[in-house]
Amino acid sequence: MDDVTTDTARDLLLDGFGRIRDGVPEVVDGLSVEELLWRPDADANHIAWLVWHLARQQDEQVAHLVGEQSAWFADGWVDRFGLPYPPDAHGWSMSSKDVGRFTVVDPGLFGDYQAAVHDRTASLVQSLDADAYARVVDTRWDPPVTVAVRVVSVLDDAMKHLGQAEYVRGLVVRRR
Repeated sequence: MDDVTTDTARDLLLDGFGRIRDGVPEVVDGLSVEELLWRPDADANHIAWLVWHLARQQDEQVAHLVGEQSAWFADGWVDRFGLPYPPDAHGWSMSSKDVGRFTVVDPGLFGDYQAAVHDRTASLVQSLDADAYARVVDTRWDPPVTVAVRVVSVLDDAMKHLGQAEYVRGLVVRRR
């Protein structure tokens, strides 16, 4: 990967992650706590869980890539959210019952937490060079997962969950 390619990758990744940062507040703004917790059916995810999970997965995976503690712990988000889960919960493998236990203390926390996670993500992306993109971070896969592949996976997961939250928001707004 040459400098031009690395710069292009950086610009594209920053744009993609910026869309997540901007999209989270847009999807929760103007909704009541009841609307944030509304589920299309008993087994569906609600907006609050979706935006929390997209930020948590991004936070944990970026923290792993840079070898630091996640913002969730380092910046006290775990206490601010006050969720009824173990502190290290991030949403992977949660049951429908677990999603139903989610609580909202302050709807503004979603955008604030995502912004903090975005800042850490942007810092990582800005630091990457060709050698860093190629570094293997998970040998359990064939081919092994590199930093480049992991960063794209994080972005992909966040985009999917944001889209799901936007869809549920549309359903919520039509119910009014």
